[in-house]
Amino acid sequence: MEIPVNGETEVYGIIGYPVRHSKSPQFQTGAFLSLKINAIYLPFEVKPENLEDAVKGIKALSIKGINITVPHKEEVVKYLDEVSEEVRYIGACNTIKNIDGYLKGYNTDAYGFIEGLKEILPDPYNKSFLVIGAGGASRAVLYGLIKEGVQKIVVANRTVEKIYEIIKDFKTLNRFVDQIIQPISLDQIEEKLGEVDVIVNTTSVGLKDEDPPLFNYSKIRKDHIVIDIIYKKTKLLQKAEEKGCLYQDGLPMLLYQGAKAFEIWTGQKAPIDFMKRILFKDFSSDF
Repeated sequence: MEIPVNGETEVYGIIGYPVRHSKSPQFQTGAFLSLKINAIYLPFEVKPENLEDAVKGIKALSIKGINITVPHKEEVVKYLDEVSEEVRYIGACNTIKNIDGYLKGYNTDAYGFIEGLKEILPDPYNKSFLVIGAGGASRAVLYGLIKEGVQKIVVANRTVEKIYEIIKDFKTLNRFVDQIIQPISLDQIEEKLGEVDVIVNTTSVGLKDEDPPLFNYSKIRKDHIVIDIIYKKTKLLQKAEEKGCLYQDGLPMLLYQGAKAFEIWTGQKAPIDFMKRILFKDFSSDF
């Protein structure tokens, strides 16, 4: 597919370190082309010590929109002119819109997770969840679940104090959050598996094949729904498949968070099916 570039071409991109592995340039540029929008999406590798200068560069170069990925999602917030409600609660930004030099930050990860979840669980409201991890990705998942009205979420983390920090921060989001979220340590996961319907891993455990398991995966039941936000079939998902569970990797979350960013930037409905074909075709050749 030929990409026309001229003096009217608008520039979008993604900032991260490293960022060369990102699949966003393929499906975002493809989305622009499919709607005949004269725009291109590029990866920008930015070291942490250069982040402030990079954000200034968004304004200076009139870059229309930027996605932010690790390790910059939290740090970038301090350099923005305004942030959305999601950013205030999650504490991380993954999308910036440049409005004539005024930078507004959004977080589309929560939306991406929920839209992906609904592909395998259309109505999550009455289900109970186990969310593993208490970092930025976990906060996005928890924000999305609470906004959806989920009433029981067991959160497991190595440092339980981090879960209590989330409960405190989310108190104005839902005043009953301390009744919704139940904090546990990682070594308590197995005893809680019987109480939950959905297992969600938000940690990076599983990214490397040699990573030790988060818990004894043989304890997963056939009726569990298992989600890992990593973009591959991790050992957790392999065991879920063996057990006959419904399961999902991180690609749907990636797709839908990107689609939401596209809509924030352009004001147009994202061509989801087109973006999905590009994204899943690309990953099927990798894994």
